[in-house]
Amino acid sequence: MTGRSLSHGEPALHGRTDLYGHAVAGEAVPESVLLPGHDVPLGRYTTVRRLLPQRPRRMVGAWCFVDHFGPDDVTGRPGMRVPPHPHTGLQTVTWLAEGEIVHRDSLGNVQPIVPGQLNLMTAAHGIAHSEQSPPEHPPGMHGLQLWVALPEEARHREARFEHHAALPVLRDGDVTVTVVVGESGPLRSPARTHTPLLGAEVLFSGPGRHRLPLDPSYETAVLVMSGTADVAGVALTPGSLLYLGQGRTEVPMTAAEPARLFVLGGTPFEEPLVMWWNFVGRSHEEIARARDDWMRGDRFGVVPGGERPLPAPEMPTVRLKARDRHGRVLS
Repeated sequence: MTGRSLSHGEPALHGRTDLYGHAVAGEAVPESVLLPGHDVPLGRYTTVRRLLPQRPRRMVGAWCFVDHFGPDDVTGRPGMRVPPHPHTGLQTVTWLAEGEIVHRDSLGNVQPIVPGQLNLMTAAHGIAHSEQSPPEHPPGMHGLQLWVALPEEARHREARFEHHAALPVLRDGDVTVTVVVGESGPLRSPARTHTPLLGAEVLFSGPGRHRLPLDPSYETAVLVMSGTADVAGVALTPGSLLYLGQGRTEVPMTAAEPARLFVLGGTPFEEPLVMWWNFVGRSHEEIARARDDWMRGDRFGVVPGGERPLPAPEMPTVRLKARDRHGRVLS
């Protein structure tokens, strides 16, 4: 790769770079920062790499949570087993590179998802769901689970669920771009979102290069799911998130081998948030009320299938504080 390798949390190159990461004088672009992920157990059988939120960077646009799982060999194993659990104030985005997951929710939806398809659940005021590999599942498991924070005007509405079996795709030589949510250049996803947003997979089937167009009002970040790639002059491997800031009209990417990248973007989300367990709210009291409703069996409904719901952890002994997108405490 031609890009510079960074230590975790280290700022990347200043100034514009060309397709190969070489500096171009005369036009400044935002400083980029490489943020490390960390491993988190998810249920009994799955460990994920959590890339958002982090202390240096809590959000990218309205994206407030990013888990990368796999690639794992689940031959002869249960695969994903996430029992029924609640959500408020967010959308969940499920994106697979390998495997199959069955979504069940308290609205009565039962929807399998395979690579190339999108499951988008809007929790709003409250919903419960489970995510499980079917008994007869493919041997591999690899994907992303992401959350999008809902703005005030959308977070009190009724919950809903969308499945999109086909998404807009652009092919550029050995590079395939799929716009999962939002829009990039001429491609626009059919998924319904509530803030300006971008989620796009960039798949290199072999050596190649691509410039992904960006809205300069967006802040943007890129992660590598598999392989290695040069992104805006930085050598990127799985396990970290490269934050690129605002002000870019495109992001150059090159790969010397097959690689799978995912690009996150959106206008900065200015509303303060309280995030705890599976809830996104605005105050300690709101989160505590959601927890109590879940434990009493109120508000969230019942997920079909008869599986025992996941109990909520105890509330912390200190008051939960609202924070802005930079992590600053506001209350």
